[in-house]
Amino acid sequence: MRKGILMGAAASVEEVDIQGLGMQERKNLIERLVRTAEEDNERFLLKLRDRMERVGIDNPTIEVHFENLNIDAEAYVGNRGVPAMTNFFSNKVMDVLSAMHIVSSGKRPVSILHDISGVIRPDRMSLLLGPPGSGKTSLLLALAGKLDSNLKVSGRVTYNGHDMDGFVPQRTSTYIGQHDVHVGKMTVRETLAFFARCQGVGTRYDMLTELSRREKESNIKPDPDVDVYMKAISVEGQESVVTDYILKILGLEICADTMVGDSMIRGISGGQKKHVTTGICNLQLN
Repeated sequence: MRKGILMGAAASVEEVDIQGLGMQERKNLIERLVRTAEEDNERFLLKLRDRMERVGIDNPTIEVHFENLNIDAEAYVGNRGVPAMTNFFSNKVMDVLSAMHIVSSGKRPVSILHDISGVIRPDRMSLLLGPPGSGKTSLLLALAGKLDSNLKVSGRVTYNGHDMDGFVPQRTSTYIGQHDVHVGKMTVRETLAFFARCQGVGTRYDMLTELSRREKESNIKPDPDVDVYMKAISVEGQESVVTDYILKILGLEICADTMVGDSMIRGISGGQKKHVTTGICNLQLN
């Protein structure tokens, strides 16, 4: 588990310590696996899947069901709902008086979603369309388990038949919002590496141990590059491998060592920030 076969210079082959992979070795590994993200990434992912399926290990899949989902809120309507400074303070005062049962809050019930049902099946891409204000964002937040606690929710959302109380949707789904919130003084590489370290290796080590055991029993030799990659992302201290992979497939290599930036610090473009957010969400699901 700690050793791997890595192609060196001039097509030489050498055994390496997975925990001792250097920056150039990681770069060469990712370059061989995914030379062109648009063309090679799918081929690489198929190699990962095929390696597991050859020994009878199925990739976990998630099927999401939502039944009779209702989301309701109480909000100020009309002129009271306009985001103005005077309304902000007057609404705060009304909230306090309402909490003391002195006056009614003046809020009106608003139905965001009403009796929505559907299924999101694995290995498929679903497109959600609707006019502004139709509840698209609220539906996605409900499925990701990130709805505001002040909203009134009824109905049922299940992941593989498990209710939200018995399942952690944040480990299998994520919501990419409209606003990209990052630490402006960190570079793109540092941002992704930080999230990779926070996530840890999870269950990947146990899965790879079982995979290696079955391959030995079946006398199957894995692809050397795929084997090194899977071992590297399954041991502590080699989070840079998955970071380099994310940088490659999202086209962020060109700005990897540039600060993300914010309103006060010049950094990467808005599109690149969205790619960084997507990369972070990808790391959360690994």
